[in-house]
Amino acid sequence: MRYAAALTALLSFTACSPEPAAPGEANAGKPKAAKSSGKDKARAGKAVACRVERFEKARLTVCIADPAHHRIAMALGPKGAPEGARPYRHLALLAASRPPDAPPVAFAMNGGMFDEDGQPIGYYVEDGARLQKLNRSEGPGNFHMLPNGVFYGTGQVWAVSTTDDFADRVTERPDFATQSGPMLVIDGRLHPEIAADGVSTNIRNGVGVGKDGRAYFVISEAPLSFGKFARYFRDVLKVPNALYLDGKVSSLWDPAHGRLDNMAPLGPLIVVEQSGKGTP
Repeated sequence: MRYAAALTALLSFTACSPEPAAPGEANAGKPKAAKSSGKDKARAGKAVACRVERFEKARLTVCIADPAHHRIAMALGPKGAPEGARPYRHLALLAASRPPDAPPVAFAMNGGMFDEDGQPIGYYVEDGARLQKLNRSEGPGNFHMLPNGVFYGTGQVWAVSTTDDFADRVTERPDFATQSGPMLVIDGRLHPEIAADGVSTNIRNGVGVGKDGRAYFVISEAPLSFGKFARYFRDVLKVPNALYLDGKVSSLWDPAHGRLDNMAPLGPLIVVEQSGKGTP
């Protein structure tokens, strides 16, 4: 029943919801988004994890997950659903399906590439259970623009690694993980195949983990090149490693600012919850 109600809500968002403004600015160039409910805003309280920045004339929203205040988890579909159940596919369904006693969501974002059914095409771990093995095959598309990588973590320790480094160094299954590609930044250097400003532009999102242990999630507010997007992680956030999560379908749920993107169907979702250890 909850899933059916969530689907009804999603269709309602699609039909009639206006586009909300990004924090502090008009939301120019961004596909339409649905509004979070007042309940979501109230639960978020005063904790604001996301902000808008400008870099090389591009507008980017950066959301910060702090190990001292947040917990990161993956979400593909409703917990407890039978095997083979449909993934959420939309952040609105995730939002509508969360139980009343769930921890407040600081923000959530699409997280990793997927097939036509919304299933991950690379390594995927949710709540310590591996649902997809590590994908080290070659092929076309951004995922196979090697090296690709894995965003993963156990407890409050999070990391981004190339797929090869992950395979060589990680010996215990993490609490969460998602594989995507390509890597944007590798040991402080841009991916060797990413052009400085290529002709391909898209709405894009990615993640990097800083030396301070915080995870930086970034989504562009208008189409931009791979090179510009990667430079933001290297030059502004100064993360040693950063991973591309997806493009064109990139979406964000930011309850504190009333933002709930409702675009093309998604696959794996990254959920950042407030951990109850204090307000950031």
